[in-house]
Amino acid sequence: MKNIISITEARSSIFDIAENVQKLGNHYLFTEGGKPKMVVMSAEEYDNLMEDLALAADPKFAARMKKAHEDIASGDYVTLDEFRQELGLGSGKKIENAMVMDKSKKAYKTRHTGKKKK
Repeated sequence: MKNIISITEARSSIFDIAENVQKLGNHYLFTEGGKPKMVVMSAEEYDNLMEDLALAADPKFAARMKKAHEDIASGDYVTLDEFRQELGLGSGKKIENAMVMDKSKKAYKTRHTGKKKK
């Protein structure tokens, strides 16, 4: 939610603003003389935005995303249940503290052929 207020008005409610921007998607546009001057958002949302911008500027990331979309469209992927089986976890068990990492120098192939198992 975008809130538009003057800098003068923001001075008197800065603590409320600091609290409100902690809600996902809540940010403020401060104006001076009726013109946009600055934007205030949570530090977490700012960090996420900066990370997204860095990824968007990386041509290698764009190529990997394109390849991922192609793999999904062709059925060349592993489902979560199949991944759990590979890890030896049943579908009822939680995966805690697990991380999947892309080791960019190594090529990975998925085993899913797009055919349903019987």
